[in-house]
Amino acid sequence: MNKIFEVPLYAYEASPDQSAPAPVRHKVIVVGAGPVGLAAAIDLAQQGVEVLVLDDNDKVSFGSRAICFAKRPLEILDRLGCGQPMVDKGVLWNKGKVFFDERQVYEFDLQPDSGDQRPAFINLQQYYFEQFLVDRVRELQAQGAPIEIRGRNKVEAVGTHPDHVKLEVETPEGSYTIEADWVIACDGAGSPMRAMMGKDFVGRVFEDNFLIADVIMEADFPSERWFWFDPPFNKGQSALLHKQPDGVWRIDLQLGWDIDKEREKRPENVIPRLKAMLGEDVNFELEWVSIYTFQCRRMEQFRHGRVIFAGDSAHQVSPFGARGANSGVQDTDNLCWKLKLVIDGKAPESLLDSYDQERIHGADENILNSTRSTDFITPKSQMSRILRDAVLDLSEHYDFARPMVNSGRLSVPCVYDGSPLNSADALNGPSQTRPGASCPDAPLGDDFLLPKLAGRFTLLTIDADAPDEIEVDGITVKRLALSVKDDPTLTLKRRYLGDATGAVYLIRPDQHVAARRDTYEENAFRHAVRRATGKE
Repeated sequence: MNKIFEVPLYAYEASPDQSAPAPVRHKVIVVGAGPVGLAAAIDLAQQGVEVLVLDDNDKVSFGSRAICFAKRPLEILDRLGCGQPMVDKGVLWNKGKVFFDERQVYEFDLQPDSGDQRPAFINLQQYYFEQFLVDRVRELQAQGAPIEIRGRNKVEAVGTHPDHVKLEVETPEGSYTIEADWVIACDGAGSPMRAMMGKDFVGRVFEDNFLIADVIMEADFPSERWFWFDPPFNKGQSALLHKQPDGVWRIDLQLGWDIDKEREKRPENVIPRLKAMLGEDVNFELEWVSIYTFQCRRMEQFRHGRVIFAGDSAHQVSPFGARGANSGVQDTDNLCWKLKLVIDGKAPESLLDSYDQERIHGADENILNSTRSTDFITPKSQMSRILRDAVLDLSEHYDFARPMVNSGRLSVPCVYDGSPLNSADALNGPSQTRPGASCPDAPLGDDFLLPKLAGRFTLLTIDADAPDEIEVDGITVKRLALSVKDDPTLTLKRRYLGDATGAVYLIRPDQHVAARRDTYEENAFRHAVRRATGKE
């Protein structure tokens, strides 16, 4: 058993707030020190915003939990200073295989284009992710950044007010009261914060369960995603195999709806299922076992005054497609630059309503894809199963059928089409870099594009003229001047120019496109900055 589960990362220490004569006010309090809460805290601290993280635990999460991290979240984590440790430790993969019964029907490559610094996916246990995030917090603290984590500080009550939030916090030495200008609730799918505020989810709970097992074994399977429909070792159901670091393998086995969950988790019931899949002669050890019920649900609103929900506390999807933790990191990426502008008085508070609009759009996209995956994996009628099986049979021989096979539409960046922060598109350029889209990477000699777009508004010019800097209502926008000559692979031209000979982009701090034109026009881009900051 991996001892990382037993080591306190942020052991309880009494805080001066606990003996203060009146509740101490903090700028931002993050509730929950999981991946999403820590990502939010690091993002804010790097921008100089004072942030306090409260968590009722003091260790990493038990079990690998989330394991698949996609390219876009890895790019976000690069900006947060912990992308490289993730990639160094993780198992990199781009390819997957789909099986029907005992036959491989086809395989796919998620990243045939080599124009990105980061892989399509890595597999990494969530406990390592949390460890790397805490390491980054410690680095920031050593540099004097205004960030603190308090372990075994459990929020027991919340009171919302027009200009602040009051929290009652329980500790091993009793309770105390604390205040915050803003609270970000990242306390997971069971979210006590959501319950205390009387909020709930809307959506579907599907009639199906999956056994999720982390197995330690020596195996020569490749670093690929393998998915089975109706395999001989789990007839009538499905299965998934993924490789993780340290000789750990993730195995998911569909069990059906009417089961005794506690009974199914017992080793004497889990081990025979795994032996049927792996073979009687394979030696393995169970590290972690859980039962997952498919759910596709979200809150009706993510922002409630000065309390803002992110990650699983705001939305849930079924695990196939790796859209849970990945979308949570994208939540905080969307939120934190907006909150910083509001705190600094450079944007109206109403800018935060765009977090609701954009990330609810993202959640609905994830829920739609996850629901479709669930319906394909678990047909609800005999006719649906016949149709699904016919698609699988056809996919073995015919390319047209393969896009219809749905073993989980894997996480891709969300495009904020229709966002109120977008300006009209004035460039007949590639669809993938239209307003609302996240910027794809491109090689630039010995470097890449995305690190040059980190954490601020940028005027990206490609073979076009523009000022080196403009200032709009106290917001400085600096120019990054590039030419297609900087990229002999022509990735920059393909992804940002298309048939155009030049382009000017306004890029938001979260690396999403706010506006683009074929040439620089002063008034147009000033209006675009105001629109992107909620002022128009």
